[in-house]
Amino acid sequence: MHSAPSLGTPPPSGWGFARVFTELLSGLTVAMALVPEAIAFAFVAGVEPLSGLYAAFIVGLITAIFGGRPGMISGATGALAVVIVSLVTTHGPQYLFATVILMGVLQLLAGVFHLGKFIRLVPYPVMLGFVNGLAIVIFLAQFGQFKVPDGAGGHAWMPTSALAMMLGLAALTMLVIWLSSRLTKAVPAPLMGILVTSGLVLGLGLDVRNVGDLASIAGGLPAFAVPAVPWTWETLTIIFPYAVILAAIGLIESLLTLNLVAEITETHGKASKECMAQGGANLVTGFFGGMGGCAMIGQSMINVESGGRTRLSGISAALFLLSFVLFASGLIEMIPLAALVGVMFMVVIGTFAWSSLRIFRKIPRSDAFVLVLVSAVTVISDLAVAVVVGVVVSALVHSWKSSQRIHARVEKSDDGEKVYLLDGPLFFASVESFAALFDPRQDPKEVVIDFLDTRVLDHSGLQAIDTLAEKYKRAGKNLHLRHLSPDCRVLLEKAGDLVEVSIIEDPKYGIAVDYGARFDDEKPVEELPALY
Repeated sequence: MHSAPSLGTPPPSGWGFARVFTELLSGLTVAMALVPEAIAFAFVAGVEPLSGLYAAFIVGLITAIFGGRPGMISGATGALAVVIVSLVTTHGPQYLFATVILMGVLQLLAGVFHLGKFIRLVPYPVMLGFVNGLAIVIFLAQFGQFKVPDGAGGHAWMPTSALAMMLGLAALTMLVIWLSSRLTKAVPAPLMGILVTSGLVLGLGLDVRNVGDLASIAGGLPAFAVPAVPWTWETLTIIFPYAVILAAIGLIESLLTLNLVAEITETHGKASKECMAQGGANLVTGFFGGMGGCAMIGQSMINVESGGRTRLSGISAALFLLSFVLFASGLIEMIPLAALVGVMFMVVIGTFAWSSLRIFRKIPRSDAFVLVLVSAVTVISDLAVAVVVGVVVSALVHSWKSSQRIHARVEKSDDGEKVYLLDGPLFFASVESFAALFDPRQDPKEVVIDFLDTRVLDHSGLQAIDTLAEKYKRAGKNLHLRHLSPDCRVLLEKAGDLVEVSIIEDPKYGIAVDYGARFDDEKPVEELPALY
């Protein structure tokens, strides 16, 4: 999709020690980056930090095992958190857990009915806008780490000295990542950046914010529990709208991330399988007190650029995260936030489609507009809205352009017939242009419309032909249709008596269909000669 500076080492070939070592270190790096984000998103959603961590563990583990794209990382995300917060504020976390269960069921159904295939309808400019917008969102989200509570329920920037220290450490982490990716292939560059910066802070005793300043991550294994809500119709009316929105956002972000990772790694992902994995993961998460989750583009980029290419990296990331909660919370809480911010800044650099800036003036203005629009809506609103807006605008632009492409070349036959040789699609957006091609009053007695290079795509096209035929009929002239394709015939058969044409011609080299005819005496569609 785009060129990006490498954050780490390419994957070794084969399944030897080097591959396993790289996959495990990549998983460890991802797990470290998951901790502050899971905590932060839990705070945004208004639930306990462990709810975010449990979601990151369960969703990450299940999708790593069963997902449609090895190397992808899933967990608690900000896109879901901003939707969840109003539900938690109004009804409490137990309703959230019930909603996550229903969200999982909806995603499972999307997988069963193969709805993931519709992600292919997302145009390339929308994909670029999604990537750029999400990179900007990740970048802006890091500024929260540079603020502290102001004592009045809000947050203010750190004191200048502390702010300068944190920025310096973040820059150091970025420098180490950049140098490490060029000097060694043994350790993932993001992990090296975290280790060097953490060692410097601990060795010099620097007073900087660390993971423990966000919240304690110590806890036990997630416990199974049915959400404590009344399982009534009223509850369903409360949670269903949220579940639909969460399921849509989760699948859109996951499938777009799947396509992005698949393109970077030059492999193929399985959309329906990913829908099933996301649904199963959220279904389980809701019963274990998790806030739900989906694919995370930032952590997926860290994993891929660190060399993680197989399911082992995602599985190890989830297990490392759980081990942090159970056994190593004290060590993880000592990691300076500046180191993780530096890693995420490098993720932003690697995620943003810088190539889109170079080609911005070379692509059609409509594509450039869609790219900018999707990026802006992703930042201002959320990913699902941005993608839907981008697809709708792209579809409208395509329809408008297609409506202008229908035209006709006019010829005269030896018999004195006027022949219109059509070219371009005939559908709802082009019917006006189609009608403007003809002049029933001035045309001769016999008029032929040749559909060899066109297609009738919908009922609006059928009706346009019928309306034109009526005009010729009122003018006392005969209209002939040639080369209507088999798929057009299917449309005509479905239209039945809705459409009538005065005269139909069936030349020996083509296919013609009487719109008003019954097909009892006609040959079946599959027996008709194929013209294309």
